[in-house]
Amino acid sequence: MTDLTWLDATAQADLVRRGEVAAADLVAAAIDRITDLNPRLNAVVFEMFEEGVKRVAELKADGPLAGVPFLVKNILCAGAGEPVTMGMRAFAEAGYRQPHDTYLARRFRDAGLVTLGKTNTPEFALKGATEPEVHGPTHNPWRLGYSPGGSSGGAAAAVASGMVPVAHANDGGGSIRIPASACGLVGLKPSRGRVSLGPDAGEMWHGFACELGVTRTTRDTAALLDIAHGFMPGDPYTAPTPPRPYRQEIGADPGRLRIGLMDRAPSAWPALHGDCAEAARDAGRLLEGLGHVVEPAHPAVLDELDYRSLFYVIVTANTHAALEGAAAVLGRPLGPEDMEEWTYALGELGARQRTVDYLRSGEAQLHVLTREVASWFAEPFGPTRFDLLLSPTLRTPPPPHGAMTAPPGDPLATRDLLMDLIPFTPVANMTGQPAISLPLHWNAEGLPIGVQLMAQYGREDLLLRVASQLEQARPWQHRRPGVSAR
Repeated sequence: MTDLTWLDATAQADLVRRGEVAAADLVAAAIDRITDLNPRLNAVVFEMFEEGVKRVAELKADGPLAGVPFLVKNILCAGAGEPVTMGMRAFAEAGYRQPHDTYLARRFRDAGLVTLGKTNTPEFALKGATEPEVHGPTHNPWRLGYSPGGSSGGAAAAVASGMVPVAHANDGGGSIRIPASACGLVGLKPSRGRVSLGPDAGEMWHGFACELGVTRTTRDTAALLDIAHGFMPGDPYTAPTPPRPYRQEIGADPGRLRIGLMDRAPSAWPALHGDCAEAARDAGRLLEGLGHVVEPAHPAVLDELDYRSLFYVIVTANTHAALEGAAAVLGRPLGPEDMEEWTYALGELGARQRTVDYLRSGEAQLHVLTREVASWFAEPFGPTRFDLLLSPTLRTPPPPHGAMTAPPGDPLATRDLLMDLIPFTPVANMTGQPAISLPLHWNAEGLPIGVQLMAQYGREDLLLRVASQLEQARPWQHRRPGVSAR
């Protein structure tokens, strides 16, 4: 029998479609891997093995990823009756269950993916490290005791270690790309409006938040995007319809591109770690070798506007609103004993924020940032200026556990600890543009260092073409972390 352990989702689905492997065998093997690896990694916080086996018995083999084992992050996307805590103690103690399918959960299920559990996330997905008090920390499979990133850290650790080939993830300030970088995976943040957040939300975090997943190959990322994208009734807006399926972009010629390289941190951030700067420069050399034009350049607004502060104008207000929504769902007021100190502090900060400050300092400046970044890619009345912006994904290599936890009594210090790690990821959330993290570099300590490519709004097709070109030029699938399936 074919060794299924490190086959990507596309290959596994092809085997099922051709009748060479039974979906039940794929699922049984994944359950064994999760059972073996999870005690060391704590990536999966809710097992749904019985539900997965039952799902296989009812499975129709015509879905694009029929029979492929899958894991879902413990926030937002969920099927009816599934456990959801969002990393929050109050929801865990209440034994909360999702009352209905989200649109994305239904699309994943209709595609034939078989959910076997829920992955760990920090409380309310508010950190770039996955260390919730209620479920405990998730370990990076490349080095135990180190962060897999966040907020989709459980998903990334699961995929990187070989538990499953793909997993759901979402991203409000880098939460797909941060763990993809930290765990050596592909992580695409789609354009704003590409994937519906319905039926429960039209947008989240003023449009910052989006959903998709983490994978080991670019073709699996394309497959997930083909499944997930598309307008649903009631969505307030939607991204432009792609001219063809995203899977057809894999291997397609991207043409000769003009790429700006940002190998230093923006002015409001501390200096870039040398490993991360080298990762970006190395990727630039690789792209030049593939025939592209790479030059030092980036939107000037990234140095001129303090978007790290602007980011939290939006996040604090939305955290306060989310906590009030959580209280309504649970049917009781929530206090500091119900959540972590950091979450409560953010909510309190949001409660004190004036509406006029939100509109003037938040929304208005956000439009300035969006216009300036978008114009760097394309003049309003002229040809494209730059096709892509290349940078490291993170400012430093994956940090050890606790690096983004402030001392007791000073919870808001976490804000700077987190933002210092992510100079490059929030921009795409704030402007709505697509961005992808690719595992092109490992440092001398054997830790993965991701590089990010950001494209013009709606151009996931271009990102996937270039990503597959880079994957072919410098394959990464053969790399295995120390804690992984054998």
